[in-house]
Amino acid sequence: MKGQPTSEVIEHIRDIPIYQESLAKGHFPLLDKPEIACGFPDNWMTPRLAAALRTGEAEFVLSTGTNHARMQIIRPPYFLLRSYYELWRNHPDIGETWESGCRRVSLTTVLATEHVARVNAARRGVEHRGIPILADRWLDERTCYLNLRLDPAQWVRKDVLRMLREIDLARSTHPQGRYHLDCSGYHLAHLVRKAEAWGLLDAFPAPASIITAYEYTPLNVRRFLHRRFACPVIDLFGSTELGYLYYSDREGRYRPHLAGMSVELLPVAPGSTIHQLIVTSVRNPYMPLVRYRSGDCVRTLDGSPDPAAITQFCGRQKELLSTPNGPVAQGDLDRHIADASPRIFLHQLHLHGDADATLLYTTFTDEPLGATEAAALRQGVGELTGRHCRIEHRTHIPIGRSGKYAWLTTDSA
Repeated sequence: MKGQPTSEVIEHIRDIPIYQESLAKGHFPLLDKPEIACGFPDNWMTPRLAAALRTGEAEFVLSTGTNHARMQIIRPPYFLLRSYYELWRNHPDIGETWESGCRRVSLTTVLATEHVARVNAARRGVEHRGIPILADRWLDERTCYLNLRLDPAQWVRKDVLRMLREIDLARSTHPQGRYHLDCSGYHLAHLVRKAEAWGLLDAFPAPASIITAYEYTPLNVRRFLHRRFACPVIDLFGSTELGYLYYSDREGRYRPHLAGMSVELLPVAPGSTIHQLIVTSVRNPYMPLVRYRSGDCVRTLDGSPDPAAITQFCGRQKELLSTPNGPVAQGDLDRHIADASPRIFLHQLHLHGDADATLLYTTFTDEPLGATEAAALRQGVGELTGRHCRIEHRTHIPIGRSGKYAWLTTDSA
């Protein structure tokens, strides 16, 4: 039966309480986050897991909660970091920057920085308080975190100078002064724009490789980064509970990294060419997931449910927009934005009732679009969404409490 686990997977889950009913019936329905949380952790507890928790081979952590409600999970220490390092080490375009000993400088949400500070405080047996100093922002000997503000648009010159100094310190340990830049595409674009505006580009050391790994990176942002950096800009796709599943090459083509995993794609609605990602994974031995609905959506080269044909991770299932022509994903709107103008930086679609919407946008130059570009944008977004759309230029779109940008908002929100 399609999607049902192999005998190898069944051996990994045979003693886990949450799967007992499915094992008895011989059928495994889709596993959603509420089922994982219901009765946690007893619904996952086995003698092996209990022993691993006692010895520290397994630990409780919370998912970031930036795209869904925070979920408690159990995993080996540094599970996600090790998944990242494995991909970096083996990546055909940037593996040599791992092998040469490049330090990893991470520029992403302030929540990630605060998490690292809490981890380091817990190691010392104290509670994290206040703004973390640089020493408290090193996750291990290889990785440090830079960002100390929620909204990167609010970085002041002092913030940028500090981050550039910290990048310089990290790269100074390398014989050739090289470093690896890990980032949210939005955050890196903000830093480049700030450095340009304040004449600080000469103090911005060129990275040897770049990975975007935290959220959807819009096409225009990716173009912006490719124009300003000569090194490969690689995208990773994954999650706290799964690790990393796919990586792009320097040309933007996605390749699978599915050791200990399998993937199936299911249409999000009858006839839709947007597919939801369903993952079976025994990569985490303490919490193997069978037919887990990750909540992520993809598009494939030909619209088929073939995991080998994935061309885009196009957003979250909970954020799909219903339209007369079927569901629309974040990536669909982004494609229309990029086609209308490469000058658009941030965008956010605000819904008014069932028939109207306003597209808010900023540009890389802070100047509004011309009349022709604005008209094309208005028409394209209106046709895509089936709504009457207005277009409004802004110089600032606030970031969400998670440290990530919402592409879709409503009057009620």
